[in-house]
Amino acid sequence: MIGNLAGKVAVVTGAASGIGLALARRAAAARMHVVLADIEEPPLAEAAEALARAGAEVLAVKTDVRSADSVDALAARVRERFGAAHLVCNNAGVGGVRCNAWEATVRDWEWVLGVNLAGVVNGVRAFTPMMLAHGEDAHIVNTASAAGFVAMAHTAPYAVSKHGVVAFSEVLYHDLRAAGSRIGVSVLCPAFVATNIWDAARNRPPELTDRAETEADRADKAAIKAILDKGRLSADDVAALAFDAVREDRFYVFPHPRILETVRTRMEDILGGRNPTRTA
Repeated sequence: MIGNLAGKVAVVTGAASGIGLALARRAAAARMHVVLADIEEPPLAEAAEALARAGAEVLAVKTDVRSADSVDALAARVRERFGAAHLVCNNAGVGGVRCNAWEATVRDWEWVLGVNLAGVVNGVRAFTPMMLAHGEDAHIVNTASAAGFVAMAHTAPYAVSKHGVVAFSEVLYHDLRAAGSRIGVSVLCPAFVATNIWDAARNRPPELTDRAETEADRADKAAIKAILDKGRLSADDVAALAFDAVREDRFYVFPHPRILETVRTRMEDILGGRNPTRTA
């Protein structure tokens, strides 16, 4: 459990917008030094400038979380500038594609798993040894999703990636406890929040793009955006709940607790030997 966050170092991936930017703002408000990492350079620079104007000490590093080398370089910059990290938010994520499970292409899988799952793995691999070495209270927040517990039709790459983040975070928690460390872990599992994740394809690398956007794709994006925009919680609301969990050393963070009824139904399906109940 991290008590006083002031003067500690926070690292946030996917920090140029959405929940990542909200997490960074919360860290700055707690008088932490803030490291912003994102693939999108102009918004990253804008976010860093805004936090610096508000008085925070900020380091912005363009980072592709799919790449182990890129995340290692981020960790090296953090070590060089601040000497350590105390709060690491592995938050970068993409929405993926909506299609039947058998229709997702190899490149669809590589893109979504690369950002959503490998990005978290790379962050944990790069920063946990640093946190263990300094021996101070520290915390890791891995952003999953309600989709890490609920499987909906037409979301295969996304759902698989987020289930993977949940499982990885649970194993990480057990491993850190077995090691007797002072590093806490939280897995953040929001549902509908108004962010730019609906337009994540804007950052999809050309080498992982194997089809042109269709009118149906554009209509689907618009529909998803409309759903997200109706979310009752803002990115800042979610970030506030995440920071509460850090201070309380709480693992599971469900900003939308109504989703737990669907999770309960899934667990009852498993325990009762029933076929999966369809999720809307």
